[in-house]
Amino acid sequence: MPGFKKARNDIRDKGVDEVLVYCVNDPAVMEAWAKDQKIAGTNITFFADTSAELTKALDMVLDHSGPMEALGNERCKRFALIVDKGVISHVAVSEGPDDPAGDAAGANSNTNAAGMLAAL
Repeated sequence: MPGFKKARNDIRDKGVDEVLVYCVNDPAVMEAWAKDQKIAGTNITFFADTSAELTKALDMVLDHSGPMEALGNERCKRFALIVDKGVISHVAVSEGPDDPAGDAAGANSNTNAAGMLAAL
């Protein structure tokens, strides 16, 4: 997340109006995270996918047994989309056979700010 905040002007200069960040989580948690990240006044918006409806519709459910055991319920894969006028033009997912959450060093290089800027 900090990378997107730092690159927000570069992202805007590439023609991106808004960066949407969501998690399968409670809205209060997302609001607290947004406050902690100090995104007010930026082109970044946080929201919650409380019942994982968007996550399921995008086929991005993280249901691997490792994260499920640790977290207790389905979550969302670490992914990024480029959407232009309602059309998805780019999809990047951070995951690997031994790293379903994309947490390993460098595993999220295609979904972080630098990776998305390169895709633009």
